[in-house]
Amino acid sequence: MPDSAWLQGVLRKAVAAIIGFMLALVLLVALLITGFYLLVNAATLALSPTLGEAGALAVTGLSCLLLLALFFYRMTRPVASKKSAHGGKEQSASPIDTIRELVRNNPLEAVAAAFTLGVVEQSDPRLKSLLLQGGMVLMKEAEAEQARGQETSDAPASNTGAPVT
Repeated sequence: MPDSAWLQGVLRKAVAAIIGFMLALVLLVALLITGFYLLVNAATLALSPTLGEAGALAVTGLSCLLLLALFFYRMTRPVASKKSAHGGKEQSASPIDTIRELVRNNPLEAVAAAFTLGVVEQSDPRLKSLLLQGGMVLMKEAEAEQARGQETSDAPASNTGAPVT
């Protein structure tokens, strides 16, 4: 049987590794955001002599808006090739299933959106309560789906016995 001190040491190391990974990820994301900010400033400074300060700000702002529109277009566009391969899906999918499918198809964009909401959520108490309520609903639905999945997986297992004559 493992020693309690040994088990606590292993748990501490695991928690430290997870926290270290999360801190490294947050640092990398912060550096990435800072890099984009500096690129926008550099583009504005580079365009200022030719277009003037207002024109340079307009061009960089428009390019940022186009990138944002491309991001949201990619998040919401339908994926026809996967649906046709599965024989088509029903059209009346719940909003939760639609969001799950978006996250599966666009994991990097979902992470960026979650990070942005996390930063905004810290300063807005109304958004914080809304996100917590939505998270609780999602957790309850996931538990209900797991319970239904376990019921359906238990039912066929009892029918695998000898054939009935």
